[in-house]
Amino acid sequence: MADLHPQLIDVAFLLGTWTGSGRGEYPTIEPFEFTEVVTFDHVGKPFLAYTQRTRSIATNMPMHAESGYWRFPVPGLVEVVLSHPTGITEIEQGTFTTDLSGVIVIELVSKVISMTTTAKTVTALERSIRIDGDVLDYQVSMAAVGLPLQHHLAARLVRN
Repeated sequence: MADLHPQLIDVAFLLGTWTGSGRGEYPTIEPFEFTEVVTFDHVGKPFLAYTQRTRSIATNMPMHAESGYWRFPVPGLVEVVLSHPTGITEIEQGTFTTDLSGVIVIELVSKVISMTTTAKTVTALERSIRIDGDVLDYQVSMAAVGLPLQHHLAARLVRN
């Protein structure tokens, strides 16, 4: 494996595979529960490769996936470029900090969302991530199909 790029030293806490479960809801769908696997990896360049996969707890069928890259061009700044098989791409930007108790806090807000002509309309996404040791909790808010920004997903993952 390549050496970790110096720009990634402060975010090495993300590296690895995280697994767990969560719950989703939105006014236009039935609430659901899922299992999830997230992987952060590197190739020695100044970015982390990211993949995410979920499966339904009720049926064990695949649900959602996304992949892309997390960039950290300057300390405290996060830029995320993601692609979804649903025909959506997104660019999010935000910050990462460490609170007084040592919990790492990542706050991301969508800057650009693009969609194919057949994708559902998504106009905003926000992600709030808390990492306490080997536990990663997150929440995702979404504005879609004409509805305002609101809670959509929450999950707890543990580093394997």
